[in-house]
Amino acid sequence: MQSSSNLFPVALISAERRGDLSEDVYRLKPGNSPDSTVELAVTRLGLADVAQSRGIPVVLVHGSFSNRRFWYSPKGIGLGAYLARQGFDVWIPEMRGHGLSRRNQDYAKNRVADYARYDLPAIAAFVREQSAQIPHWIGHSLGGTTLAAALGGHYLGAPAVASVALFGCQVSRTYWPLKIPPVEWGGRLILKRFAQLSGSRLKRGPEDEPIGLALESMRWHGLFGRFGDAERDWWKGLAEVDVPLLAVSAAGDHQDPDWACRKLFEQVGSEHRHYLCLGRKHGFSGDFGHVEMLVSKAAQAEVWPLVQRWLKDPLTPPVDAQAPVPATV
Repeated sequence: MQSSSNLFPVALISAERRGDLSEDVYRLKPGNSPDSTVELAVTRLGLADVAQSRGIPVVLVHGSFSNRRFWYSPKGIGLGAYLARQGFDVWIPEMRGHGLSRRNQDYAKNRVADYARYDLPAIAAFVREQSAQIPHWIGHSLGGTTLAAALGGHYLGAPAVASVALFGCQVSRTYWPLKIPPVEWGGRLILKRFAQLSGSRLKRGPEDEPIGLALESMRWHGLFGRFGDAERDWWKGLAEVDVPLLAVSAAGDHQDPDWACRKLFEQVGSEHRHYLCLGRKHGFSGDFGHVEMLVSKAAQAEVWPLVQRWLKDPLTPPVDAQAPVPATV
C-alpha cells in the first residue's frame, strides 16, 4: 500500500463523514524509537463540505486514561469538533496503546520520555507535511505534561510549534511518602508486578495506562527526583522555551491544583505567556474541575471561545485581565 507520507510509512485507515464533519484516521509508523513496533493513530477533523479549505492546524493531546473521545464524542460534541467548525484543521493523536493506537511490543515500559522524545516530533512532522503550516498544540493533564517534557527536553521547538496551551498541567505537587526511599523502593517492587493500570477499575477513564508511566512519575517525585530523564533536565530546559504559552488551571481541580499549575507556568521562559484560573473569583460561572475545564456545558460556553481567541492571536491574552469573563446563567 502506498504511504500517505514521504516521511515514514503512513496508512489512511478510515475516511468517514460524521454529520457536518470529515474524519480521516491515519496510522503512523515512524520507526524512530527503540521499539520498532510503535504505531500511532492520528485523527484529522475538518468540515465535510469544505475539505479543500483547511485552516490553521491544531494538535490536541489527551491526558491519562483517555483517548481521542476526550476531544470529540461520536455525536460530534467536544472542543475538537468545535474548533473544526470554526475552520481550524484539527489533529488528534492517540498515545501508544490508547484508542486506535495499537499496543507496542514494550507497552508496559512506555513513558512520557518516549512520548516526548519520539512520538510528538513524529506527529509534528506529519502534521506540518500535510497542512504545510506550523501547528498549535493543546494538551490536557498528562498530555500537557508530555508537551512540557518535549519543550523542556528540546524535542519540540519553534520550527514545529506555533504556540502551546496547557490545561490542568503540573509536575510540582508533592507526594511526601515517596520522599522516603524505602517507601519508594517498596512501591516500585509492587508496581513492577503489573503491566498496566486499569482505568475502568480505578474509575479514572476508559483506557489503561502502562506501568512505565507510574514508575516514571515515582522517580520524578522521589527524594532526589526531577522532571526529566537520565539525559536531560526538562524542568531547567523549560526556562529556555520561547514559544507563546497559555496555561490554564481550574479552581476546583484537586488533582492538579492552581498553585502547582502556576509554578510550571512561571518556569517557562517564553516572552509571550498568559495564565488563567477557571473559577468564580476570576469571573467564571463556577469553580471548574479537572475534566470539566474542557468537557462540560460551562466549558462549551465559557472556555472554548477563549481557546479559539487564543489560537487566532497567541500574543494577546484571551481574557482582558481588567475585565473578567462575565458569568453565564
